[in-house]
Amino acid sequence: MEHFAVVRTLARAFLAGDATVDGIVARASQTLALGKNARWLPPLAARYIRACANQTRPRHRDVVQFLLRDRGFARAWAKYRDELTVERWLTEPQQMQPVAAAEPWPIPAIESIGALAEWFHLTPGELDWFADLKDLGRRAKDHPRLRHYHYRVLKKASGAIRLIEAPKERLKALQRQILSQILDKIPIHPAVHGFVKGRSIKTFVAPHVGQRVVLRMDLQDFFPSISGARIQAFFRTAGYPEPVADLLGGICTNATPRDIWDGADWDVRSLYARPHLPQGASASPALANLCAYRVDCRLSGLAKSAGATYTRYADDLAFFGDASFERRVERFSTHVAAILHEEGFTVHHRKTRIMRQGVRQHLAGLVANQKLNVIRADFDRLKATLTNCIRHGPVSQNLSRSHLEGRVGFMDSINPTKAKRLRALLNQIQW
Repeated sequence: MEHFAVVRTLARAFLAGDATVDGIVARASQTLALGKNARWLPPLAARYIRACANQTRPRHRDVVQFLLRDRGFARAWAKYRDELTVERWLTEPQQMQPVAAAEPWPIPAIESIGALAEWFHLTPGELDWFADLKDLGRRAKDHPRLRHYHYRVLKKASGAIRLIEAPKERLKALQRQILSQILDKIPIHPAVHGFVKGRSIKTFVAPHVGQRVVLRMDLQDFFPSISGARIQAFFRTAGYPEPVADLLGGICTNATPRDIWDGADWDVRSLYARPHLPQGASASPALANLCAYRVDCRLSGLAKSAGATYTRYADDLAFFGDASFERRVERFSTHVAAILHEEGFTVHHRKTRIMRQGVRQHLAGLVANQKLNVIRADFDRLKATLTNCIRHGPVSQNLSRSHLEGRVGFMDSINPTKAKRLRALLNQIQW
Protein backbone atom coordinates (compact mmCIF):
# COMPACT_ATOMS: atom_id res chain seq x y z
CA MET A 1 0.00 0.00 0.00
CA GLU A 2 1.25 3.51 -0.77
CA HIS A 3 2.77 5.15 2.32
CA PHE A 4 1.02 8.50 1.96
CA ALA A 5 -2.43 6.91 1.50
CA VAL A 6 -2.01 5.03 4.79
CA VAL A 7 -0.77 8.19 6.53
CA ARG A 8 -3.71 10.29 5.31
CA THR A 9 -6.22 7.63 6.32
CA LEU A 10 -4.61 7.17 9.74
CA ALA A 11 -4.67 10.97 10.24
CA ARG A 12 -8.43 11.02 9.56
CA ALA A 13 -8.88 8.21 12.07
CA PHE A 14 -6.90 10.14 14.70
CA LEU A 15 -9.09 13.22 14.16
CA ALA A 16 -12.29 11.17 14.25
CA GLY A 17 -11.35 9.46 17.52
CA ASP A 18 -12.47 10.68 20.94
CA ALA A 19 -9.04 12.04 21.98
CA THR A 20 -8.26 8.95 24.10
CA VAL A 21 -5.77 6.21 23.27
CA ASP A 22 -8.50 3.54 23.22
CA GLY A 23 -10.79 5.71 21.09
CA ILE A 24 -8.08 6.45 18.53
CA VAL A 25 -6.98 2.81 18.37
CA ALA A 26 -10.58 1.67 17.87
CA ARG A 27 -11.14 4.21 15.10
CA ALA A 28 -7.88 3.31 13.37
CA SER A 29 -8.76 -0.37 13.56
CA GLN A 30 -11.98 0.36 11.65
CA THR A 31 -10.16 2.00 8.76
CA LEU A 32 -6.86 0.11 8.47
CA ALA A 33 -6.03 -3.59 8.26
CA LEU A 34 -3.34 -3.52 10.96
CA GLY A 35 -2.04 -7.05 10.64
CA LYS A 36 -1.24 -9.38 13.50
CA ASN A 37 1.04 -7.04 15.42
CA ALA A 38 -0.30 -3.58 16.16
CA ARG A 39 1.47 -2.94 19.46
CA TRP A 40 3.02 0.17 17.88
CA LEU A 41 -0.39 1.90 17.57
CA PRO A 42 -1.29 2.67 21.26
CA PRO A 43 2.09 4.34 21.95
CA LEU A 44 1.70 6.33 18.71
CA ALA A 45 -1.78 7.45 19.81
CA ALA A 46 -0.39 8.45 23.23
CA ARG A 47 2.37 10.52 21.60
CA TYR A 48 -0.21 12.24 19.41
CA ILE A 49 -2.39 13.11 22.41
CA ARG A 50 0.62 14.52 24.30
CA ALA A 51 1.65 16.59 21.28
CA CYS A 52 -1.83 18.10 20.99
CA ALA A 53 -2.49 18.55 24.71
CA ASN A 54 -3.88 21.99 25.61
CA GLN A 55 -3.82 23.04 21.97
CA THR A 56 -6.39 23.76 19.31
CA ARG A 57 -7.81 20.68 17.64
CA PRO A 58 -5.31 20.25 14.77
CA ARG A 59 -5.97 20.32 11.06
CA HIS A 60 -5.75 17.15 8.99
CA ARG A 61 -2.52 18.36 7.39
CA ASP A 62 -0.97 18.91 10.83
CA VAL A 63 -1.73 15.32 11.87
CA VAL A 64 -0.25 14.09 8.59
CA GLN A 65 2.95 16.02 9.33
CA PHE A 66 3.04 14.59 12.87
CA LEU A 67 2.83 11.05 11.51
CA LEU A 68 5.46 11.68 8.86
CA ARG A 69 7.88 13.02 11.49
CA ASP A 70 7.19 10.35 14.13
CA ARG A 71 10.12 7.91 14.34
CA GLY A 72 8.03 5.18 15.98
CA PHE A 73 5.58 5.19 13.08
CA ALA A 74 8.47 5.18 10.60
CA ARG A 75 9.88 2.04 12.27
CA ALA A 76 6.43 0.39 12.29
CA TRP A 77 5.96 1.19 8.59
CA ALA A 78 9.35 -0.25 7.71
CA LYS A 79 8.59 -3.45 9.64
CA TYR A 80 4.89 -4.00 8.90
CA ARG A 81 4.28 -2.18 5.61
CA ASP A 82 3.10 -5.34 3.88
CA GLU A 83 0.40 -5.82 6.51
CA LEU A 84 -0.91 -2.23 6.53
CA THR A 85 -3.70 -1.55 4.04
CA VAL A 86 -6.67 0.77 3.92
CA GLU A 87 -9.70 -1.34 4.75
CA ARG A 88 -12.36 1.37 4.74
CA TRP A 89 -12.11 4.98 3.64
CA LEU A 90 -13.60 7.52 6.02
CA THR A 91 -16.23 9.22 3.91
CA GLU A 92 -18.85 10.14 6.50
CA PRO A 93 -18.80 13.73 7.85
CA GLN A 94 -16.83 14.38 11.02
CA GLN A 95 -18.78 14.84 14.23
CA MET A 96 -18.61 17.79 16.60
CA GLN A 97 -15.48 17.33 18.73
CA PRO A 98 -15.08 20.24 21.14
CA VAL A 99 -12.13 20.45 23.49
CA ALA A 100 -12.97 19.59 27.11
CA ALA A 101 -13.55 23.23 28.14
CA ALA A 102 -15.96 23.76 25.23
CA GLU A 103 -18.16 20.72 25.84
CA PRO A 104 -20.74 22.64 27.99
CA TRP A 105 -21.15 25.43 25.40
CA PRO A 106 -24.77 25.36 24.09
CA ILE A 107 -23.85 26.00 20.47
CA PRO A 108 -25.56 24.45 17.42
CA ALA A 109 -24.05 21.25 16.04
CA ILE A 110 -23.07 21.76 12.38
CA GLU A 111 -21.09 18.83 11.05
CA SER A 112 -20.89 19.30 7.29
CA ILE A 113 -20.68 22.00 4.64
CA GLY A 114 -24.19 21.12 3.48
CA ALA A 115 -25.54 21.51 7.02
CA LEU A 116 -23.80 24.89 7.34
CA ALA A 117 -25.31 26.10 4.06
CA GLU A 118 -28.74 24.98 5.25
CA TRP A 119 -28.22 26.72 8.62
CA PHE A 120 -27.54 29.98 6.76
CA HIS A 121 -30.33 29.33 4.20
CA LEU A 122 -27.74 29.52 1.42
CA THR A 123 -26.68 27.27 -1.42
CA PRO A 124 -23.16 25.76 -1.12
CA GLY A 125 -22.05 28.08 -3.92
CA GLU A 126 -23.31 31.15 -2.07
CA LEU A 127 -21.61 29.92 1.10
CA ASP A 128 -18.28 29.65 -0.74
CA TRP A 129 -18.73 33.14 -2.17
CA PHE A 130 -19.40 34.80 1.19
CA ALA A 131 -16.58 32.91 2.96
CA ASP A 132 -14.20 33.76 0.08
CA LEU A 133 -11.50 31.31 1.16
CA LYS A 134 -9.83 31.75 -2.23
CA ASP A 135 -9.40 35.49 -1.58
CA LEU A 136 -11.24 36.53 -4.75
CA GLY A 137 -12.74 39.68 -3.21
CA ARG A 138 -9.36 41.23 -2.46
CA ARG A 139 -8.25 40.68 -6.04
CA ALA A 140 -11.41 42.04 -7.67
CA LYS A 141 -9.81 45.44 -8.23
CA ASP A 142 -11.90 46.32 -11.29
CA HIS A 143 -15.16 45.01 -9.79
CA PRO A 144 -15.68 46.67 -6.38
CA ARG A 145 -19.35 45.66 -6.42
CA LEU A 146 -18.20 42.06 -5.99
CA ARG A 147 -16.55 42.93 -2.69
CA HIS A 148 -18.33 42.20 0.58
CA TYR A 149 -17.14 45.29 2.51
CA HIS A 150 -17.30 49.07 2.41
CA TYR A 151 -14.04 50.76 3.47
CA ARG A 152 -13.28 54.00 5.29
CA VAL A 153 -9.74 55.08 6.22
CA LEU A 154 -9.48 57.26 9.33
CA LYS A 155 -6.33 59.12 10.36
CA LYS A 156 -5.77 59.48 14.10
CA ALA A 157 -4.32 62.57 15.74
CA SER A 158 -1.11 60.61 16.35
CA GLY A 159 -0.70 60.05 12.60
CA ALA A 160 -1.65 56.36 12.78
CA ILE A 161 -4.32 54.91 10.52
CA ARG A 162 -7.53 53.10 11.44
CA LEU A 163 -9.48 51.23 8.79
CA ILE A 164 -13.22 50.72 9.21
CA GLU A 165 -14.37 47.65 7.28
CA ALA A 166 -18.17 47.58 7.24
CA PRO A 167 -19.76 44.43 5.78
CA LYS A 168 -22.51 44.79 3.22
CA GLU A 169 -26.04 43.80 4.19
CA ARG A 170 -26.08 40.10 3.25
CA LEU A 171 -22.72 39.33 4.85
CA LYS A 172 -23.70 41.43 7.87
CA ALA A 173 -26.78 39.23 8.36
CA LEU A 174 -24.63 36.07 8.32
CA GLN A 175 -22.19 37.54 10.85
CA ARG A 176 -25.06 38.56 13.13
CA GLN A 177 -26.40 35.01 12.98
CA ILE A 178 -22.99 33.65 14.03
CA LEU A 179 -22.87 36.24 16.82
CA SER A 180 -26.33 35.57 18.24
CA GLN A 181 -26.46 31.79 17.86
CA ILE A 182 -22.83 30.79 18.49
CA LEU A 183 -20.60 33.49 19.96
CA ASP A 184 -23.09 34.90 22.47
CA LYS A 185 -23.50 31.38 23.91
CA ILE A 186 -19.82 31.14 24.88
CA PRO A 187 -18.64 32.53 28.26
CA ILE A 188 -16.20 35.45 28.34
CA HIS A 189 -13.30 35.84 30.77
CA PRO A 190 -14.46 37.75 33.89
CA ALA A 191 -11.70 40.35 33.47
CA VAL A 192 -13.15 41.50 30.12
CA HIS A 193 -15.54 44.48 30.09
CA GLY A 194 -15.63 45.60 26.45
CA PHE A 195 -18.53 44.52 24.22
CA VAL A 196 -19.99 42.29 26.95
CA LYS A 197 -23.65 42.52 27.96
CA GLY A 198 -24.00 44.00 31.44
CA ARG A 199 -20.46 45.43 31.45
CA SER A 200 -19.17 48.79 30.27
CA ILE A 201 -16.43 51.39 30.57
CA LYS A 202 -17.80 52.11 34.04
CA THR A 203 -17.36 48.51 35.23
CA PHE A 204 -13.92 48.46 33.60
CA VAL A 205 -12.68 51.51 35.53
CA ALA A 206 -14.63 51.14 38.81
CA PRO A 207 -12.33 48.49 40.39
CA HIS A 208 -9.34 50.84 39.96
CA VAL A 209 -10.83 53.77 41.91
CA GLY A 210 -8.72 54.91 44.87
CA GLN A 211 -5.84 52.51 44.22
CA ARG A 212 -2.20 53.18 45.11
CA VAL A 213 -0.98 52.70 41.53
CA VAL A 214 -2.62 51.98 38.17
CA LEU A 215 -0.75 50.59 35.17
CA ARG A 216 -2.39 51.23 31.81
CA MET A 217 -1.24 49.50 28.62
CA ASP A 218 -2.60 49.56 25.09
CA LEU A 219 -2.59 46.92 22.35
CA GLN A 220 -1.56 48.06 18.90
CA ASP A 221 -3.76 47.07 15.92
CA PHE A 222 -5.90 44.84 18.13
CA PHE A 223 -8.45 43.64 15.55
CA PRO A 224 -6.23 43.20 12.47
CA SER A 225 -3.57 41.43 14.55
CA ILE A 226 -6.04 38.53 15.03
CA SER A 227 -5.55 36.46 11.89
CA GLY A 228 -8.06 34.43 9.93
CA ALA A 229 -6.15 31.25 10.84
CA ARG A 230 -6.64 32.08 14.52
CA ILE A 231 -10.39 32.50 14.02
CA GLN A 232 -10.65 29.18 12.18
CA ALA A 233 -8.68 27.54 15.00
CA PHE A 234 -11.17 28.95 17.51
CA PHE A 235 -14.11 27.36 15.67
CA ARG A 236 -12.24 24.02 15.59
CA THR A 237 -11.71 24.37 19.35
CA ALA A 238 -15.47 24.84 19.71
CA GLY A 239 -15.85 21.46 18.02
CA TYR A 240 -16.69 22.24 14.41
CA PRO A 241 -15.12 19.96 11.78
CA GLU A 242 -12.30 21.53 9.81
CA PRO A 243 -14.28 22.37 6.60
CA VAL A 244 -17.08 23.96 8.65
CA ALA A 245 -14.64 25.89 10.86
CA ASP A 246 -12.81 27.22 7.80
CA LEU A 247 -16.04 28.56 6.27
CA LEU A 248 -17.22 30.12 9.55
CA GLY A 249 -13.83 31.78 9.88
CA GLY A 250 -13.97 33.01 6.29
CA ILE A 251 -17.35 34.66 6.84
CA CYS A 252 -16.05 36.48 9.95
CA THR A 253 -12.72 37.68 8.47
CA ASN A 254 -11.55 39.83 5.57
CA ALA A 255 -8.45 40.51 3.49
CA THR A 256 -8.33 44.19 2.53
CA PRO A 257 -7.67 45.04 -1.15
CA ARG A 258 -4.40 46.92 -1.57
CA ASP A 259 -6.00 49.66 -3.69
CA ILE A 260 -7.88 50.84 -0.58
CA TRP A 261 -4.64 52.31 0.77
CA ASP A 262 -3.23 55.60 -0.42
CA GLY A 263 0.24 56.36 0.87
CA ALA A 264 0.10 53.80 3.70
CA ASP A 265 3.42 52.15 4.58
CA TRP A 266 4.24 48.55 3.75
CA ASP A 267 3.69 47.25 7.30
CA VAL A 268 0.12 48.52 7.38
CA ARG A 269 -0.68 47.11 3.93
CA SER A 270 0.79 43.73 4.85
CA LEU A 271 -1.14 43.57 8.13
CA TYR A 272 -4.49 44.18 6.47
CA ALA A 273 -3.77 42.19 3.29
CA ARG A 274 -3.94 38.87 5.15
CA PRO A 275 -7.30 37.56 6.43
CA HIS A 276 -8.00 39.28 9.75
CA LEU A 277 -10.82 40.42 12.04
CA PRO A 278 -12.39 43.51 10.42
CA GLN A 279 -13.05 46.47 12.66
CA GLY A 280 -16.62 47.39 11.83
CA ALA A 281 -18.15 43.90 11.68
CA SER A 282 -20.68 42.91 14.35
CA ALA A 283 -19.02 39.58 15.21
CA SER A 284 -15.49 40.97 15.51
CA PRO A 285 -15.60 42.26 19.12
CA ALA A 286 -16.93 38.95 20.47
CA LEU A 287 -14.40 36.94 18.47
CA ALA A 288 -11.57 39.22 19.62
CA ASN A 289 -12.57 38.63 23.25
CA LEU A 290 -12.80 34.87 22.75
CA CYS A 291 -9.46 34.67 20.93
CA ALA A 292 -7.85 36.68 23.73
CA TYR A 293 -9.16 34.30 26.42
CA ARG A 294 -5.79 32.62 26.88
CA VAL A 295 -3.92 35.92 27.24
CA ASP A 296 -6.58 37.14 29.71
CA CYS A 297 -5.99 33.99 31.78
CA ARG A 298 -2.22 34.48 31.72
CA LEU A 299 -2.39 38.17 32.62
CA SER A 300 -4.90 37.55 35.42
CA GLY A 301 -2.58 34.92 36.85
CA LEU A 302 0.45 37.18 36.53
CA ALA A 303 -1.41 40.04 38.22
CA LYS A 304 -2.54 37.79 41.07
CA SER A 305 1.04 36.62 41.68
CA ALA A 306 2.12 40.26 41.92
CA GLY A 307 -0.69 41.30 44.26
CA ALA A 308 -2.53 43.19 41.52
CA THR A 309 -5.87 42.97 39.68
CA TYR A 310 -6.38 42.97 35.91
CA THR A 311 -9.22 44.24 33.70
CA ARG A 312 -9.46 44.73 29.93
CA TYR A 313 -11.71 46.84 27.71
CA ALA A 314 -11.03 45.88 24.06
CA ASP A 315 -7.41 46.96 23.51
CA ASP A 316 -7.07 48.83 26.84
CA LEU A 317 -5.41 46.85 29.64
CA ALA A 318 -5.36 48.01 33.26
CA PHE A 319 -3.68 46.69 36.42
CA PHE A 320 -3.93 48.10 39.91
CA GLY A 321 -2.49 47.24 43.28
CA ASP A 322 -1.14 48.38 46.63
CA ALA A 323 2.27 49.56 47.78
CA SER A 324 3.99 46.22 47.11
CA PHE A 325 2.74 46.26 43.51
CA GLU A 326 3.86 49.89 43.17
CA ARG A 327 7.45 48.89 43.97
CA ARG A 328 7.58 46.29 41.18
CA VAL A 329 5.28 47.87 38.60
CA GLU A 330 8.03 48.75 36.06
CA ARG A 331 9.36 45.19 35.95
CA PHE A 332 5.79 43.88 35.95
CA SER A 333 4.98 45.84 32.78
CA THR A 334 7.91 44.16 31.04
CA HIS A 335 6.51 40.73 31.89
CA VAL A 336 3.10 41.78 30.56
CA ALA A 337 4.64 42.89 27.26
CA ALA A 338 6.49 39.57 26.96
CA ILE A 339 3.28 37.56 27.47
CA LEU A 340 1.43 39.68 24.93
CA HIS A 341 4.22 39.16 22.41
CA GLU A 342 4.11 35.39 22.95
CA GLU A 343 0.35 35.46 22.32
CA GLY A 344 0.67 37.37 19.05
CA PHE A 345 -0.18 40.89 20.27
CA THR A 346 1.93 44.06 20.27
CA VAL A 347 2.07 46.69 23.01
CA HIS A 348 1.75 50.34 22.02
CA HIS A 349 4.60 51.39 24.32
CA ARG A 350 4.08 55.13 23.89
CA LYS A 351 0.66 54.75 25.50
CA THR A 352 1.90 52.81 28.54
CA ARG A 353 1.28 54.82 31.72
CA ILE A 354 2.18 54.19 35.35
CA MET A 355 -0.17 56.42 37.35
CA ARG A 356 0.39 56.84 41.08
CA GLN A 357 -1.90 58.64 43.49
CA GLY A 358 -0.12 61.96 43.02
CA VAL A 359 -1.20 62.26 39.36
CA ARG A 360 -4.51 61.96 37.56
CA GLN A 361 -5.30 58.28 37.12
CA HIS A 362 -7.39 58.05 33.96
CA LEU A 363 -8.66 55.05 32.02
CA ALA A 364 -10.88 54.98 28.92
CA GLY A 365 -11.69 58.68 29.34
CA LEU A 366 -12.61 58.43 33.04
CA VAL A 367 -10.79 59.57 36.18
CA ALA A 368 -10.25 56.95 38.90
CA ASN A 369 -8.33 58.72 41.71
CA GLN A 370 -10.77 59.08 44.60
CA LYS A 371 -14.08 58.48 42.84
CA LEU A 372 -15.24 57.65 39.35
CA ASN A 373 -15.58 60.83 37.33
CA VAL A 374 -15.42 62.24 33.82
CA ILE A 375 -12.37 64.18 32.68
CA ARG A 376 -12.93 67.89 33.26
CA ALA A 377 -11.85 68.87 29.74
CA ASP A 378 -14.41 66.49 28.20
CA PHE A 379 -17.16 67.98 30.38
CA ASP A 380 -16.15 71.53 29.42
CA ARG A 381 -16.08 70.70 25.69
CA LEU A 382 -19.56 69.17 25.79
CA LYS A 383 -20.87 72.12 27.79
CA ALA A 384 -19.43 74.53 25.21
CA THR A 385 -20.97 72.51 22.36
CA LEU A 386 -24.42 72.61 23.98
CA THR A 387 -24.09 76.35 24.63
CA ASN A 388 -23.20 76.99 20.97
CA CYS A 389 -26.20 74.92 19.90
CA ILE A 390 -28.43 77.17 22.01
CA ARG A 391 -26.91 80.37 20.62
CA HIS A 392 -26.40 79.46 16.96
CA GLY A 393 -28.58 76.41 16.43
CA PRO A 394 -27.60 72.73 16.31
CA VAL A 395 -26.79 72.99 12.58
CA SER A 396 -23.77 75.15 13.48
CA GLN A 397 -22.21 72.21 15.35
CA ASN A 398 -23.14 69.59 12.74
CA LEU A 399 -24.39 67.23 15.45
CA SER A 400 -27.65 65.33 15.69
CA ARG A 401 -30.03 65.34 18.63
CA SER A 402 -29.49 61.62 19.28
CA HIS A 403 -25.71 62.12 19.35
CA LEU A 404 -25.91 64.87 21.97
CA GLU A 405 -28.48 62.97 24.03
CA GLY A 406 -26.17 59.96 23.99
CA ARG A 407 -23.21 61.98 25.24
CA VAL A 408 -25.27 63.59 28.00
CA GLY A 409 -26.67 60.17 28.92
CA PHE A 410 -23.14 58.80 29.26
CA MET A 411 -22.21 61.71 31.55
CA ASP A 412 -25.32 60.95 33.60
CA SER A 413 -24.21 57.33 34.12
CA ILE A 414 -20.88 58.53 35.53
CA ASN A 415 -21.69 61.79 37.36
CA PRO A 416 -25.42 62.56 37.65
CA THR A 417 -24.79 65.92 39.37
CA LYS A 418 -22.72 67.30 36.49
CA ALA A 419 -25.00 65.71 33.92
CA LYS A 420 -27.99 67.54 35.39
CA ARG A 421 -26.45 70.86 34.30
CA LEU A 422 -25.79 69.50 30.82
CA ARG A 423 -29.35 68.16 30.58
CA ALA A 424 -30.69 71.63 31.36
CA LEU A 425 -28.67 73.06 28.46
CA LEU A 426 -29.76 70.25 26.13
CA ASN A 427 -33.44 71.00 26.85
CA GLN A 428 -32.94 74.64 25.80
CA ILE A 429 -31.83 73.76 22.23
CA GLN A 430 -34.36 74.59 19.51
CA TRP A 431 -34.45 71.62 17.12
